[in-house]
Amino acid sequence: MSVYENLVGQEHVVEIIKAAVAATRNDDLPPETSQNNQMTHAWVFTGPPGSGRSSAAVAFAQALVCPQDGCGTCNQCKSAANGAHPDVEIIRTEGLSIKIDEVRELLTRVAWAPSMGGWRVVVMEDADRLTESAANALLKAIEEPGNRTVWLLCAPTLHDVLPTIRSRCRHLQLVTPSTHAVAQVLQKRDGISPQMADFAARVSQGHIGRARYLANNESVRNTRTTIMALPLTLKGISSAFAAAQTLVDLATEQANQASDERNEKEINDLSLAYGKGATGRGMASGASKAIKELEKEQKTRSTRMVRDGLDAALLDIATFYRDVMMVQAGSSDALINKELENEINAYAANNKPATTINKINAIMAARTNLGHNAAPLLTIEALMCVLAR
Repeated sequence: MSVYENLVGQEHVVEIIKAAVAATRNDDLPPETSQNNQMTHAWVFTGPPGSGRSSAAVAFAQALVCPQDGCGTCNQCKSAANGAHPDVEIIRTEGLSIKIDEVRELLTRVAWAPSMGGWRVVVMEDADRLTESAANALLKAIEEPGNRTVWLLCAPTLHDVLPTIRSRCRHLQLVTPSTHAVAQVLQKRDGISPQMADFAARVSQGHIGRARYLANNESVRNTRTTIMALPLTLKGISSAFAAAQTLVDLATEQANQASDERNEKEINDLSLAYGKGATGRGMASGASKAIKELEKEQKTRSTRMVRDGLDAALLDIATFYRDVMMVQAGSSDALINKELENEINAYAANNKPATTINKINAIMAARTNLGHNAAPLLTIEALMCVLAR
């Protein structure tokens, strides 16, 4: 077993990471002054959703703190992966952005020397969500790196990272794994049937995590079936508004299901920490403020979950029009939604290729607007009116 096993189809990245880790074993100098150019103090991992950029960064962190360069089985590897290693910081945000206060607190922690004599590694999974002030604070740390501190930033593209930061980082570009590779992983690692593995790999478009989720959850597959039927219901303005409401309701319901139980547990745990239920004078001073802050964070997290759900749904709908465009171009061998082949063929015959392209562009524009915090329902309603034309 190795920490690189989850990096499906990323052999070129694994080779570079292994060379960098090997360089740290043979070079006593700090990474920012390494003479062999294999290792540096700051890296940025980019790639499409599901390519495994965060997994690659975490695997790098594991290999750096592992005595065996990433065996995947020792305590150091396991604790680094789950965020329990004292020298590995894994920054994941469930909010809409990473704020400057969070970065300042992080910088205070990483200023310490490694506690176990190796490396202090920071993995930031959503570097594209840094606010401008937070990015500038991080820039100063990367410009003046601590001794034996390594920064591993993850973002969809280089353009999502502040230019002054990316210019000081070594770039690793991950690619989307092939459908065949994802299906093989689902069969061998998760014991999923070949038919289900092929379906999940195909409709997830190489996103390994989503493919596994789809393959193991019938309710998720049913939700996707409902979403994929929406383009065929668009006959006019009224149907467009109905489809928009359906999409928003589905995303909201999924977000609520995922967060309700967790929110309640977090509030109960925090209340107990402040003395709820204990004998005496009740909860300690500051409990009310802390609970309000937690509720605010939960609301922000829920907002992001709804937007992420809508984004995933729009990507699914885009695959329908992508398949239509393939048929219109005379190529029907590589359809993503083979289950809808008859409907796709009929739609392609009754619409012009230019119209299909315009609809795909409209979907991508709606995703961008959602990323800029546009009102979800209004954004989806406007999109559905375009798709109904």
